[in-house]
Amino acid sequence: MQFSPVLNILGVLATILAAAMLIPMGVDLYAGSDDWQVFALSALLTGFVGVSVWLATNQRDAHGLGLRQAFLLTNGSWVMIGIFGALPFVFSELDLSFTDSVFESVSGITTTGSTILVEIEQASPGILIWRALLQWLGGVGIVVMAMAVLPMLSVGGMQLFRTESYERAENVVPRATQLAGGIGLVYTGLTALWAVMLGLAGMDMFDAVAHSMTTLATGGYSTRTASIGAFDSVAVEWIIITGMIVGSLPFAHYLAMVRGGWRSLLNDPQVRWFLILAVGLVLLLIWHLMQTGLGFGEAVRQASFNGVSIMTGTGYVSANFSAWGGFATTILLIVMFIGGCGGSTTCGIKVFRLQVLASTAKVQISRLLRPHAVVLAYYNKRPVSVEVMDSVMGFFYLFILGFVLIAIMLGMAGLDFVTALSGAATSISNVGPGLGEVIGADGNFSTLPDSAKWIMSFAMLLGRLEIFTVLVMLNPAFWQR
Repeated sequence: MQFSPVLNILGVLATILAAAMLIPMGVDLYAGSDDWQVFALSALLTGFVGVSVWLATNQRDAHGLGLRQAFLLTNGSWVMIGIFGALPFVFSELDLSFTDSVFESVSGITTTGSTILVEIEQASPGILIWRALLQWLGGVGIVVMAMAVLPMLSVGGMQLFRTESYERAENVVPRATQLAGGIGLVYTGLTALWAVMLGLAGMDMFDAVAHSMTTLATGGYSTRTASIGAFDSVAVEWIIITGMIVGSLPFAHYLAMVRGGWRSLLNDPQVRWFLILAVGLVLLLIWHLMQTGLGFGEAVRQASFNGVSIMTGTGYVSANFSAWGGFATTILLIVMFIGGCGGSTTCGIKVFRLQVLASTAKVQISRLLRPHAVVLAYYNKRPVSVEVMDSVMGFFYLFILGFVLIAIMLGMAGLDFVTALSGAATSISNVGPGLGEVIGADGNFSTLPDSAKWIMSFAMLLGRLEIFTVLVMLNPAFWQR
């Protein structure tokens, strides 16, 4: 395998990450915080490594990006950003260990939102904006990857969204570059719009910008320990609910809207399914909260915000949903796995895979009733190929198996049943908070043992990179000639 094309692109990504560190450095300089030196040092180290690797591999003979190199690049880029993104946390005055710093960074770049910070307000403005920036970059990165890279790799049924533009591995980088330009503009425009709306709703400019980035990225990092509940604003909560839904829909449709194609969004079956599931979840939670004695208005407010936040994997909280009782917490644990639509900033199983699974089950039932009939599974009025059906079934199996194994490992690391189970679910689905007193809505991940943090960091990457992308590299055949 030729490593130079992969290293060359990783060098460019590290250089871009170093440039991004200059933003929080400027914020700390403006705020008069000494942590600007932290970002200056981190940017210097990251930039030095990035430029060195880029120069060392740039003069080599040009090679096309093959299939195995595309897998290596996809995994390498997220691991590299997770490690170098941890440098500001390591050097900061927060006195975090390397394990905690990597956990916070990986949680940010995978838009999970799990945090080890006990008092978030004690962090410098630069650190707070860096956390938001990591999630914002991770959100746009996963959209480009889901639209350009994963369909080519035939990962977990993502080939449903394959087009002729990226049928071959050699077209990944050019196609991703074209997509990144259009998506970047749409993504930036939406982020700016939500920042303005949050500012008009009463947030100061700093909080509005930080929360707009983590809302559209469905990440969930907040500038407050109490998350969105600290602002106690109905207007802020509904603006963020809308932003979480926008971030959960396919960004390809937003590009189509810019070009005048307004109907594509409403005609997409996964969009309709997602909205139906979200409304159904909220109505169920409203009914349950009213049964516990909560008023209708407050039940609507709490159920809508926290239900949408957990289902989309954003992880914002406005109330302690762990105290809602067994029925509500069971429902929330289940919807953690759903996520949003393919080609969005969300994680989880994704709605389109649930649709393919439902269609496959329908076909199997029909074949039992009519053994000699030719019955086909359909998605978006088109027949689903056997390759896609097998891929979706394999993904679902590995996702559930991964969840079970991670929960077992977290139990072996010393976590109690609820913490281990919800910790596995929230990490592999990239949600953020778990359930229970330790990692629930009112807790954080700081008290977990280091072994559990490393397990969950791996699980976050596993879930974010769609399972197959990571597991294929663990196969010895991947490294053979």
